[in-house]
Amino acid sequence: MKKFNQFLCIAVLTLFSTAIYAQSTVKGKVIDGDMNAPLPGANILEKGTSNGASTNFDGDFSFTTNSSSGEVVISYVGYISQTVAFSGDTDLGTITLKSSDVGLDEIMIVASVAVDRKTPVAVSTVRAADIQLKLGTQEFPEVLKSTPGVYATKSGGGFGDGRINLRGFSSENVAVMINGVPVNDMENGRVFWSNWAGLGDVTSSMQVQRGLGAARVAVPSIGGTINILSKTTDIEQGGNIMTTLGNDGYKKFGVTYSTGLMDSGWAATVSAAKTDGDGYVRGTPFNAVSYFFNVSKEINDQHKISFTAFGAKQRHGQRQNRHTIDTYRRSEDGIKYNSDWGYKNGQLTSIEDNFYHKPQISLNHYWDLNDKTSISTAAYVSFGSGGGGGTLGSDNEAPGFEGDARFKFTSDDYRIGEFGPLDFDRIVDENIANGSNGSSAALRASRNDHNWYGVLSTLKTDLTDNIVLLAGLDYRNYTGIHFREVTDLLGGQFIINEDDVNNPTGVARVGDKVSYHNDGKVGWLGFFTQIEYDINENFNTFVALNASNTSYKRIDYFGYTPDDSLRETDKYNFFGYGAKGGANYRITGNHNVFANLGYFEKAADFDAVFPRFNNEDINEDAENQKIISFELGYGYRGERLSANVNLYRTAWRDRTETIGFQLSEDETGFANILGVNAVHQGIEIDFVYKATDKLNITGMASLGDWRWEDDVTDVQILNEEQEVVDTVNLFIGDTPVGDAAQTTLAIGANYRFGANTRFSVDYNYFDRLYADFDPSDRGLDGAPDPWEVPAYGVFDTAISHSFPFGKFEASLIARMNNVFNTHYIADALDGPGSNAESALVYYGFGRTFSVGATLKF
Repeated sequence: MKKFNQFLCIAVLTLFSTAIYAQSTVKGKVIDGDMNAPLPGANILEKGTSNGASTNFDGDFSFTTNSSSGEVVISYVGYISQTVAFSGDTDLGTITLKSSDVGLDEIMIVASVAVDRKTPVAVSTVRAADIQLKLGTQEFPEVLKSTPGVYATKSGGGFGDGRINLRGFSSENVAVMINGVPVNDMENGRVFWSNWAGLGDVTSSMQVQRGLGAARVAVPSIGGTINILSKTTDIEQGGNIMTTLGNDGYKKFGVTYSTGLMDSGWAATVSAAKTDGDGYVRGTPFNAVSYFFNVSKEINDQHKISFTAFGAKQRHGQRQNRHTIDTYRRSEDGIKYNSDWGYKNGQLTSIEDNFYHKPQISLNHYWDLNDKTSISTAAYVSFGSGGGGGTLGSDNEAPGFEGDARFKFTSDDYRIGEFGPLDFDRIVDENIANGSNGSSAALRASRNDHNWYGVLSTLKTDLTDNIVLLAGLDYRNYTGIHFREVTDLLGGQFIINEDDVNNPTGVARVGDKVSYHNDGKVGWLGFFTQIEYDINENFNTFVALNASNTSYKRIDYFGYTPDDSLRETDKYNFFGYGAKGGANYRITGNHNVFANLGYFEKAADFDAVFPRFNNEDINEDAENQKIISFELGYGYRGERLSANVNLYRTAWRDRTETIGFQLSEDETGFANILGVNAVHQGIEIDFVYKATDKLNITGMASLGDWRWEDDVTDVQILNEEQEVVDTVNLFIGDTPVGDAAQTTLAIGANYRFGANTRFSVDYNYFDRLYADFDPSDRGLDGAPDPWEVPAYGVFDTAISHSFPFGKFEASLIARMNNVFNTHYIADALDGPGSNAESALVYYGFGRTFSVGATLKF
């Protein structure tokens, strides 16, 4: 027995030692080949097993293998995987992963992408893997809601109606660029995300540069820049089919195919998707067809060309009008209540809706003149067609037509029950009965078509080993075509509209233009240059200068006859310029500090030059808006902790604002506010803590102090017909800036169950959200601050799992937003008395969900 025990011990020790010797330690470092920067979160997997690790913030990894020799696979979404052999304890050194997209590195030059711990700006980057995991049925900007300084909501709740504020600045003052091409409206600076339905499917990465940012072109980056890089063409052949199902009838189906880079140097990718649903908010059905196409050609070692076209044709119902909290509580629909829809002949009909198609087409040429110098040029064009629906009243003075007949669209007498949908059939019957007097009320569309052409070219040259020069030009030509057209006479034969001096009868039928018809022509020519000087490997600096001329011209086809010299204005030019610089110093391998400072003058907006919407009252000496911005930052990169702290202050002088607000629950007004001064300052903190090889903890805190500085007098209030209805003074000095939460907090966890399963949970908290104010309620000195919306917090969660499916790779994703169905107010407009009872609000969405599946081939 004793001998048997000895034998057993020897056998166990032998087996144990064999297992020990069979294992190896493999380590290395993974970097992004396009940005020459560490690639945190890359997957390292021992081939044929589920054993592996992921890289830390510096791109480093180390793990124990199951075998003494074999292969490891290094992968990251959007990059070409690499397989590397090992034998025994092995240091693989630096492994460079190249993007799987042809030409992406060249696009990054045009797009002014910031590099972590080198470019001295506050920056957050969201990669394709996180967008795929977290987007679901959310609005595209909502992917950024856990980013410092960001406040993103669904606004009225229609498909694509989301909005984003950055450091308290609305989208008019946040530059949005897709592949380096500015997409903010040339007249008012706004961004309509419904124009880009499907953009999440083709986004390679999205980078938020807060403050003046790294963009070299003169863009309205007062709050910051959202830099979106689309996919180009995959180097590897393959594709996928996908589907997503969600709450309230959400359905999405899509397909993508790439030829890969062929021997001839050609490569092509095509992607298309169809999305439709009923909408979370009542009366907001939607449908969209999105597409993406890219074809690239490597002509030779010096020349590459790439042609890209993408866009979405969409239509969706809207909730334009906000309501009091009491109205939502009394409605059977609760927070989903919407007054802007009804039934006509048994079919759902929108009072307010949106339809648009804006293809973005670009031709890029990349020219490597030599090892040190390259030129990247993008020639682009965009043709926008569509607008938003609404109501139209008759100007007929016949008996029974006195007053504004549009009250029928809001009167309880025309509703199907209290707070019910509109009974369009009753209005149809009345219009039919009117006979030769025509319709008393109808539906119309406010069209905002445009033709936009541009060229953006950047020269990059290494003057020395330490100095890089970038210079280029930015040319844009834009024509906005604005008019209203009759879309539905609701049973009548015509409607009377007397706004066109060239139509003496005022008779208008379906398809005819009414109310206004004008063109806004905007020209832009800008030049920019930047010097990047790396004093040493730890000290990076840059100085950038830009200058631009913006021209405005207006043509009015309704207010003037063809032979009237006032029909077409002169061209009015406004010169803008900017200068900024910064430095980043890496104190050690773990610590870095940076600072940047900038000043620029931005040309006044189109509406500030033509504030009365005519060709006579022209503000040809409109003041440039003047912006001074300063920022300090600190970064820490450790083995397990990555953290950033930023302090900022932006002073805005002669700020030009066009604010839209509601004169009542059923009518929107506008105020052109000139000469307003504001200060936005605050502190931002964000971190990622790698608790284990499988668990990452993320968090951020953003504390802002955003205030208007001065009172403003003689502000004109205009109604929907662009008529002046009042002139008021604004006592807004030291009033908090509204419409965005000044305090935001976030905490999240990402856990990997092996290499193929990922679970995430995020909590976002919002506080000090002040209602946007109505200028007509700021006419008395000593008015209280705008109503402060109650603070709120929401939980979101998502899980993804990938697995082999025959010869294919399959993945499943499930998401749930607002897990605990929290009721909260996301948007508010201040009312009389600045209190909860008078405020007009939009509630945020309750609990929503989606499940998706993708099959790669």
